[in-house]
Amino acid sequence: MTLDAPTLVIVTVFVMVVMGALYLLSWSQARRTLALGFLGAAQLLGAVAVILFGLRGLIPDWLSIGLANAVMLTASGLIWGGARSFEGRRVPYLWIAAGPLAWLAACLVPPFYASLGARVILCSAIAGLSCALAARTLWHNRGERLPSRAPAAILLASEALLIWARIPATLVLPAPPTGMPGQTLWVAILCFVALLYTVAVSVLFMALAKERLEAEQRRAAETDPLTGIANRRALAAEAQRILAAGPAALLLFDLDHFKRVNDTFGHAAGDAVLVGFCALARQILPAGTAFGRLGGEEFACLLPGAGAAEAASVAETVRVAVSAMRPDLLPGLAVTVSIGVARRAGGPGTGDFESLLGLADRALYQAKAQGRDRVVLAGPGLRQVA
Repeated sequence: MTLDAPTLVIVTVFVMVVMGALYLLSWSQARRTLALGFLGAAQLLGAVAVILFGLRGLIPDWLSIGLANAVMLTASGLIWGGARSFEGRRVPYLWIAAGPLAWLAACLVPPFYASLGARVILCSAIAGLSCALAARTLWHNRGERLPSRAPAAILLASEALLIWARIPATLVLPAPPTGMPGQTLWVAILCFVALLYTVAVSVLFMALAKERLEAEQRRAAETDPLTGIANRRALAAEAQRILAAGPAALLLFDLDHFKRVNDTFGHAAGDAVLVGFCALARQILPAGTAFGRLGGEEFACLLPGAGAAEAASVAETVRVAVSAMRPDLLPGLAVTVSIGVARRAGGPGTGDFESLLGLADRALYQAKAQGRDRVVLAGPGLRQVA
């Protein structure tokens, strides 16, 4: 098989159609990921544009030039729209349509339509802008750690630069030979580059969707569904990392007489108390704290680098705040919490999370035995915090 322009046009169209179908199939199975639908449509429209380009000389110029470039610019805009949709941002449909509409309006001006250079410059400027905006959209949300994010943004940025490079090239290089584009080296080069970018962008966006799905599943497996904080497994894993790095203090919380709340006011009220406690604790606990639900009405947090006095102070602040908490639906319901505090030097050989939890649990037992609604610090003699 000779890799001439007609062959490359056929291969490029085939690859684009296959990639577009795969995107749409993936979207049909994950409707929440609307970006897959945008990218599938972009690939299919790109295939239509390549077919129209490849038929230059066999069909009217208004189809192979005017409509072909309008379709191609729409496909480029949909890639930008797909990137924004993937990041949960509003899709700018009017701006996506502005590119091809500006192109079609320009083609109605005879001097512009007659100038190959003018057509290349305008089309390249719009298509490159769409790729650059898509790259910027992906790059600006790097806080969500997806391995394929940076490569996808860099690839789109490089595509934008390559497209924009046609502008100075048009101004300084001689015009390509006229005639059927299928017989020119220019079309072969453009088809080959489009083929490479089609495959690379498609693979990276598929990888991004897969990585996000895996991250969401991982977060769901590590999150308590009621309160939205870490569950016991996730908290234990984070606590082990903190303890391996240095000293830390553990605060063990138990909401007082919680069973009575459920029995008297119902489980909906009990759930509201749990959610309210977590929201309050999150506001009070220092940044970098590992906070999670151990089960039922029992919660724990690990304060990295905290000394005994600092940990006791934080615990007392939480206790006082909880005692002033009044659920909106049940303003007469008084909520209190008992807290056990334990500290460990941390580092290798200083014990694990479960042993530290055992120390805090003994302190918590003493707090409840002494009347609840208090803080007890683990250590020799187990002392209550004033």
